[in-house]
Formats: sequence, C-alpha cells, structure tokens
Amino acid sequence: MIKRRDILGYASLSAVPFVARANDYPRMPINLVTPLAAGDAADRAARLMGQELARLLDTTVTVTNRPGAGGSLGTQSVIRAPKDGYTLLYAQNSPLTIRRVLEPEAANYDPLQDLTPLGLTTRSPSVLVVRKDAPFKTLKEMIAYAPKAPNGIRVGNAGPGSVGEISTQLINSATGAALSSVNYKGAAPAITDLLGGHIEGVILALGAVSTHIRSGNLRALAISSPFPEFPDVPTLRQLGYKADILGVWFAFFMPAGVPKAVVDRIVPALEEVTRNAGISAQLLPAGIVQQWGSSRALSEEISSEFRAVSELLGPKGKNAK
Repeated sequence: MIKRRDILGYASLSAVPFVARANDYPRMPINLVTPLAAGDAADRAARLMGQELARLLDTTVTVTNRPGAGGSLGTQSVIRAPKDGYTLLYAQNSPLTIRRVLEPEAANYDPLQDLTPLGLTTRSPSVLVVRKDAPFKTLKEMIAYAPKAPNGIRVGNAGPGSVGEISTQLINSATGAALSSVNYKGAAPAITDLLGGHIEGVILALGAVSTHIRSGNLRALAISSPFPEFPDVPTLRQLGYKADILGVWFAFFMPAGVPKAVVDRIVPALEEVTRNAGISAQLLPAGIVQQWGSSRALSEEISSEFRAVSELLGPKGKNAK
C-alpha cells in the first residue's frame, strides 16, 4: 500500500530530473527558427550568431527558415513549440508589432505573453533617400518643396505594411507633410524607379541603398537611428521632431513558460554573441548593427512601437498596450 509520505517522496524525486535538465541545458541541438527567407543579410546574421551560440553552449544550432504572412507563420510556430528551451526564435519587429495592428486576425498573439523575450541583438536602420539631383538637400527642404512638386512627393517602400510605408505616415504625422506612399514588391524595384525618376524618394533598410549612398547617386535625408558610416545623416528627433521613422530590429525569443534556469543560461550567451566584434565587423557593411538590449528593454521597445503604430493607423489604436 502506498502511503502519503511515499507519494510525497516520489513527487520530490520526480522534480529532481526536471531541475537537473534545466541546469544541464543544453543536452541536445537547438532549433533556431527565423521568419525570413534564406540568403538575405538578416538571415546571414541569424546564421552567424547561431554558429557562435553553438560554440558557447557546446551544442548544435540548426537554422530553420519559416517565411510567410509577414513573419507571423514563423513566430506562431515557436509559440506552439515545446517549452523545453530547444526552440529559439530570431524575429524582426514586423510580426511582433506592425502585423499585429494591420492583420490582427492573422497575427493574433501577444509576444509579451505568448513568448519569452530574451534580448534585442540587431538593428538595421531605415533611411530616406532621394536622387543626387533632387531640388532639395534636407528633409525640411523636401517638406517645403512638396506643395510645389507637380506630382507631389512620392516615396517608395518595400511593400504594404513595411517599415517604409509606416515611416512615410510617421513623417507626415510628425511634420505635417503630405508625402505619398508607393508600395513595391521588394526594395529592388523601388530603387529602380527612384533612379529612373519615377518617384522622388524611398524609405528602405540601409543595406539596400548603402552602395548608392557611397557612390553619390543617392542622398540620405533621414535615418531611423545613427549609423557609424554615415554620422551626418540625422534622425527626425535630431531635427526637432517628436518621432523617428521606424527601423528594423531583430531579437531572440523562446516560447512562454520555458524554465527560468534555461533563460538564465542562454541570455548571457546571447549577449556575448551580440557583442562579438568579429560578427559585428561582418554585418556592418550590410547596414546591420549589433547592439544588445536586455529582456526588459526589448519588452519596452515592443510595447512602445506597437502603441505608436496603433495610434498612427487609427481605430486599432484603442487596443495599444
């Protein structure tokens, strides 16, 4: 006959392996999911960091690309994954903030409740660029020129719901300008139309246009956050406005509910990976900056960006957190 004290004894014994598993983490390969297509600069960042993380944790890290639905598919796959610490998400801000406002039915999750934010690691500034022969040399001159332009000021972006499209609206809201968004299917056709004189500017990730800035074919008027190679390109706040355009940032997450010991083990490793000078040097030419932000800083960034996009886009702003 099993007595109550025996049951308690068995329960205490059964708890020991769980704690040991968490403390011994990792004991098997980690699956790093990223909602990006293979081959782009951000995917390269994920793979470089995954390799270094594997070295630090003495395990294997495999990268799984799950693009689709603006990043929501890959994000949701991690939300549904086992809470054992062996599924890691490296995601950009779009599925975590913008998509939740634009497509709440598809992105029907809360990254602060359904995921465990581990840390912000990577930023790729967005930049507003115009042709070198544009009749304005600064953002304020561009805004002043807009009413005189025959077709207004048309600003291209990489697609509906992109940071470029949202940023054009942010500029209008912050400055009182009336810039028009032009949506493209990716950065390349937007750049082609800008160089061809069909539009007046584009807002894209810095890596997409940095070569043209260096060559002098395009002139940068504003950037989402300072970038070492182009220190003279201002942010909107540096120009005296109350809001900056949106950049692209990436961060690491795990499913909500992973053991605290796992989080305590992996977060210092991710911070070390982010501060790795060799990785930073490889990514900087592509317009990518490695910059560590704690779990708390990441959570605050998600909340503030979601609130800003919600308020900008209208009625859904009532649901901002």
